[in-house]
Amino acid sequence: MAAPSELPSLVDESMSTPREHDGRRIHSRHVTRGTGTPAYSQSLPCSVQSAWAARRLVRTALCAWGLNALEDDGTLVVAELVANAAQHTTGPMIRVSVSRQVGGLVRIDVADHSRKRPERRETNEYTERGRGLALVEGLAERWGTDLLPSGKRVWAVLAAEPTA
Repeated sequence: MAAPSELPSLVDESMSTPREHDGRRIHSRHVTRGTGTPAYSQSLPCSVQSAWAARRLVRTALCAWGLNALEDDGTLVVAELVANAAQHTTGPMIRVSVSRQVGGLVRIDVADHSRKRPERRETNEYTERGRGLALVEGLAERWGTDLLPSGKRVWAVLAAEPTA
């Protein structure tokens, strides 16, 4: 076992990858938490166009963890959470995080600058909008919202067995 001084720092800055997106510099980081729980996070412009980068982040994390079976559900969940943030928030940026948790669980978070909690709408076959949280609810083991000092974090937890 490695000595504590040999363990990676909480955020390894050398793994920060700067990229340009819509003229803004964004960073993607692989984060190792003190408990050994790996996580990926990325700051993105608060725009529906950021859904592609969020899906890529989720795909990268799931592939790294051998949880490819969650790719379809995970990418759909993060795209819906990003779309909700873009539609209902006026802040310039969002933060997308994916973390692996005990028991084969994966948590996907999207933090924005609005403190208004999302509300699941009732829909029917003729409704064109408002299905996002119903999809998240159907795919996730559980989902919810945490209020933060500068906004909120909407999260969903997915479960699957690792793929070989």
